[in-house]
Amino acid sequence: MQPIIFPGSAVRVVNEGDTYYGFQGQVQRVTDGRVAVIFGGGNWEKIVSFRANELELIDTTVSSKSKKK
Repeated sequence: MQPIIFPGSAVRVVNEGDTYYGFQGQVQRVTDGRVAVIFGGGNWEKIVSFRANELELIDTTVSSKSKKK
């Protein structure tokens, strides 16, 4: 069973066939089985919708420094 995705959650695109594969963003809204994700990078921002099974939640509580130890 897939975890529930809520607005504000950090997610990563896991659908290898998608242009946004590997991109990370923040969930803006969940409607009718679709999840709208905001991607931002430098001077651009884009909202793209996905099916929930194309995304995975990211654990933002673990810092990259603690992973290296």
